[in-house]
Amino acid sequence: MAVQLNVVAVNGSAQQPSRTLALLQALIAELQGRLLLRSHIVNLGEIARPLGGALSRQELPESVERELRAIESADLLLVAAPVYRGSYPGHFKHLFDLVGQEALVDKPVLLAATGGSDRHALVLEHQLRPLFGFLQALTLPIGVFAGPADFESYQVSSAALAARIRLAADRAAPLFPASRQVALQHAA
Repeated sequence: MAVQLNVVAVNGSAQQPSRTLALLQALIAELQGRLLLRSHIVNLGEIARPLGGALSRQELPESVERELRAIESADLLLVAAPVYRGSYPGHFKHLFDLVGQEALVDKPVLLAATGGSDRHALVLEHQLRPLFGFLQALTLPIGVFAGPADFESYQVSSAALAARIRLAADRAAPLFPASRQVALQHAA
């Protein structure tokens, strides 16, 4: 029986256009070549204002609550954040502060980030991985970082970044064997 994977991608950038969103879209496209999936992108820029005005989940409008439920119900979470002052943006953290305390326990999470220079690459290990470790998520060992030189017109243009995206998808796919088998059957 076909098992469609529910992939939710969180774009932690409030900017449009966004290199962070382009990175997420490239990751989704690469995963679609290996897994049967449906994807949904949570764009922080679309919910930042109502999200920022809420001190608790009960104060959120239904539009933001829907996005939180999407995050909590994902089979695989792709999370990408731009580096802002050495970490992820405050609204990004606030979004995950409002996710249910145990909603991400053992949930596979593929981490990604964009930054102004390669010096920001450690945000994956020093900021994002500890956040999702606290939430008891299963962060995948391979994260993907991209800098400005990796993009042209908000599209992945670097061969090295494309290879890293392929490697991340290669490593993620075996976690979902039922979806992977179906995807391979569809490719045949």
